[in-house]
Amino acid sequence: MGTSLYPPPLARLIASFSRLPGIGEKTATRLALHILRRPESEALELARSLTEVKEKIRSCSICFNLTEEDPCPLCRSQERETGILCVVEGPGDLLALEKAGGIRGKYHVLQGTLSPLDGVGPKDLRIRELMDRLDRENIREVVLAVNPTAEGEATISFLVEQIRARKPDVRLTRIAYGIPMGGDIKYMDNRTLKTALESRRET
Repeated sequence: MGTSLYPPPLARLIASFSRLPGIGEKTATRLALHILRRPESEALELARSLTEVKEKIRSCSICFNLTEEDPCPLCRSQERETGILCVVEGPGDLLALEKAGGIRGKYHVLQGTLSPLDGVGPKDLRIRELMDRLDRENIREVVLAVNPTAEGEATISFLVEQIRARKPDVRLTRIAYGIPMGGDIKYMDNRTLKTALESRRET
């Protein structure tokens, strides 16, 4: 049954859900019908949550993690190890690593990886800001916690080259044991992530 057979408001809701990553038309239809069956208060709460996220959530001006306050709580914290900077692809990876509890340093979110085929180059990521932090902050070690994909490996290689040229005294490590090639950090369990962080190696 195509969405054109549904009343227009319902068809528009299905179409909106379908635009979300990983959501096909069947799942979108199931979600829309579920919302339709629930009390109006739940639908209004969902609508308010969506609006609030768009209005209040932004990127931290220092680490580029998602935050409501700028700088974010992690960057403001006096309990973090300021000499260690953990570089991740996105906020989901940061959250997974933080939950694993394997590192107590600061973070830097690249907001993606290099992908020439998709037109994503160094200027499209937060690499310049990373280099600025290395100039500005007293960083002793950079932990490259980037997903072990083809794009991730290309990103790591580029970062290693840039950092070594600019800050040769900074120790470069990457998480290793427990993260398989092609794996995604945010889907790993806490024990695997903690082991990977503790087993990080020189790069």
